[in-house]
Amino acid sequence: MRCSVAALVVFVAACSGARNPVARVAVASTVVATTAPVGKTPPTVAQVTTEPVSIAPVSATSGPTASVVRPESVSTTLEGISGADGVGDPVLPLAGNGGYDAVSYELTLAWDPASNRLSASAMIRAVATQNLATFDLDLRGFDVLSVDVNGTQATFERDGQELRIRPAEVVPTGSNLSVLVDYSGVPEPVADPDGSSSGWILTNDGATALGEPQGAPGWFPVNDHPSDKATFSFIVTVPSEFNVVSNGLPATPVVAGLLTTYTWNENRPMAPYLATIAIGHFTMTQTTTASGLPVINAIGAGLENASQASLARIPEMVDWLSELFGPYPFDSVGAIVLDAPEVGYFLETQDRPTFTAVPFDAVMIHELAHQWVGDSVSVATWQEIWLNEGFAAYVEWLWAEHDGGASAQETFDATYSAHAAGDSFWSKPPGPGTMTSAADLFGEPVYMRGAMTLHALRMRVGDTAFFEILKTWTITHGDGNVTTIEFIDLAEAISKMALDDLFTAWLVTPTRPAR
Repeated sequence: MRCSVAALVVFVAACSGARNPVARVAVASTVVATTAPVGKTPPTVAQVTTEPVSIAPVSATSGPTASVVRPESVSTTLEGISGADGVGDPVLPLAGNGGYDAVSYELTLAWDPASNRLSASAMIRAVATQNLATFDLDLRGFDVLSVDVNGTQATFERDGQELRIRPAEVVPTGSNLSVLVDYSGVPEPVADPDGSSSGWILTNDGATALGEPQGAPGWFPVNDHPSDKATFSFIVTVPSEFNVVSNGLPATPVVAGLLTTYTWNENRPMAPYLATIAIGHFTMTQTTTASGLPVINAIGAGLENASQASLARIPEMVDWLSELFGPYPFDSVGAIVLDAPEVGYFLETQDRPTFTAVPFDAVMIHELAHQWVGDSVSVATWQEIWLNEGFAAYVEWLWAEHDGGASAQETFDATYSAHAAGDSFWSKPPGPGTMTSAADLFGEPVYMRGAMTLHALRMRVGDTAFFEILKTWTITHGDGNVTTIEFIDLAEAISKMALDDLFTAWLVTPTRPAR
């Protein structure tokens, strides 16, 4: 997440050290064994009622399906347990659920703009990892109308964001778990710990869904933790004056009277918080990069001209990032540009980052970098968030240098000088052993000390080893989840240096490191 719209913050890093086992202990101690908003302004853009502009489908598939093995027989006397109501994440302990691994989500939504009401069903296909007598999904608000498990009606109850489900029979370990939830209601934005909003959010031209870190349950039932990736299909029906854009690739829209149904399929694994839907009077554009990668953009009414310069650089940026990190990890790329300045941040929604105001180059390269670091290579727990934001912030520095601006070293030096010893910036290091408050997940140290850590590493090991570390990291861990320990191990293996002292100084120590 999230790139603040309130101000363009420039990010940096540098330094040296010798091996100190305290770093490894401090960083490892909290790894889980299993994972300034601007003020609201009134709408100013009129609800234009022109016909929607459709784009040609790139993929007409009906959506991903689970490919798991069903056991030959199911014991009706199997003793079951209750799946946990959270994965025990050190920062958001009730995020996600235990007892199963999600494989795919098929979300069917109908949105009424007059009432902001969603009528929806969610088919979640999963694999049971325990003998489940009960299990939970995360869902905030809504009226749950019915729940079926493996084709049979199940009972359920609500407890806060927990939708606790009891199947008619115990679901054995290793078997298919297909859960169909019918629900409806007016979604409420989710209040995030840092004071911003996520979930289902009305814009000046429609609505959007943004999920980081806990907004996904604000619009669909989900195992809401980045450690449980799945494929997604989105089938969204809206009045025909609107367009719908989402993750992945589109199928052909289906018009029925005054309504149009849009289908988007994300066939690569995706953390739930990266799922998005945007509804509005968009100008849709579709081109390809030189390598044939589809570039699909959705630009909100009135934002087309101002957005053009940064959107035009997406193919160039993707090519440059591919040199840095390896091949682009998904099936399409692009951007969603919304008129929603009150949201106050931009977000790296998979394939297609969301910009809630006109984008500019620094935030465009930041969110595109996240397609590799954050989306394809995702954190194992929220304590590891510097592996997303510190990396994307450092890419900003590298891009600025590549694009004729300040060097990464100059940006590091300026950032270091801007924060004197005793500055609160140093008292909240972003390492997994010290990141304990959800309110700090997207604070300045996560981005800037994270980036400084990478520059310090670069200065220690040299450019050849450093850029090999970056590319090996993203290629080796694509579609997976990672920890800081794994990054340190990789950096040490490639550089053949002991680096614990460096990571201790920049990620863990609550004082200003020496340069």
